[in-house]
Amino acid sequence: MSIRYTDRLAEIGAAVSVGSVADSYDNAMAEALYGTFKAELFEMQGSWTGFDRVERAIFQWVTWYKEERLHFALDYVPPAGCEREWWRQQEAAPQSA
Repeated sequence: MSIRYTDRLAEIGAAVSVGSVADSYDNAMAEALYGTFKAELFEMQGSWTGFDRVERAIFQWVTWYKEERLHFALDYVPPAGCEREWWRQQEAAPQSA
């Protein structure tokens, strides 16, 4: 997959933002997220007619994924809500000198 990715970037003249060692394709968590993103957005919603529409669809998916998606490992709280609660608890905790 990473070879096809690198080849495609070269074909369109895009700058590579990841290295060949320890890049996102070597990371199981990143691969899982990429697979979810690809399946839920591109395979289920089909094709778009322009870059602006693709960009908007990606933005909407990422916003949903972080702000609205109920995550079972977080007691069905969206990730952003869980993070906000964590920060609230950090601020409320007494600080030692």
